[in-house]
Amino acid sequence: MLTSRLRPSKMSLKFCANLNFMFTETGDFLERYRLAKAAGFSAVEGVFPPDHVSVADLVKVREETGLEQILMNIAIGDVPDGQFGCAAIPGQEANFRKNLERTVEYAKALHCKKIHIMAGKLNGPATAQHDETYLSNLKAAATILETNNILGVIEPINKYSVPGYYLACYEKAIKTLKEVNSPSLKLMFDIFHAQHIRGDLTNAIKCYADYIGHVQLAQVPNRNEPNTEGELNYPYVLHTLETHGYTDWIGCEYKPKAGTVQGLGWLRDFGYWGQ
Repeated sequence: MLTSRLRPSKMSLKFCANLNFMFTETGDFLERYRLAKAAGFSAVEGVFPPDHVSVADLVKVREETGLEQILMNIAIGDVPDGQFGCAAIPGQEANFRKNLERTVEYAKALHCKKIHIMAGKLNGPATAQHDETYLSNLKAAATILETNNILGVIEPINKYSVPGYYLACYEKAIKTLKEVNSPSLKLMFDIFHAQHIRGDLTNAIKCYADYIGHVQLAQVPNRNEPNTEGELNYPYVLHTLETHGYTDWIGCEYKPKAGTVQGLGWLRDFGYWGQ
């Protein structure tokens, strides 16, 4: 299944469970941490916790499990289509600032070093006002993130999964990062979205390598485990990431096809667990 030529020599890539997609066999958000630990993960990522989950709850389960919190999505707040953020939505600047500051509070308590800053959904085409709002909010965010030693990441999301999402283009993402010009803001390279948006992943990884601050994965088009049937040869893709210097965490943001634990065999098959 996997050639020795592509088997990682140093197993430098690390994989964290995305608690929005994985271990959803339980509706208890905190229990997902325990299930991830029991399954063999040493780290997790995911959405900002539900309103009923406090900082104290999260700190307690983190200490209990010993799991690292690698990344959190920004708090959604009380805004239209809030589940996809508001960084590019004119008139929501105060909400954006409040959501970011709340997320930073949680992230610092959990020793989490990455925050996914979501742009928001639009009802029509993006305008210059959206672009200006996005850039202004990200510049302000970069200052806050740098002060708190946290990395912000922005993620292009494909139009099939989230129609109307403001940031659906890698060229626009890179242009924005250059304009913000801060070491505290980088690119979230979600392989699932990248294949939908532009394909040509070998050259995408090569071109964007210097900007990538976090990676996520799922098979295309059904968003299941990387070893399920689909468009992508994941041993090659992961090897390409390593070849171009990425050695950080990869979020497993996929929909388990037949149960979370049952689908984890790909980590052993690809040479990252149990070798």
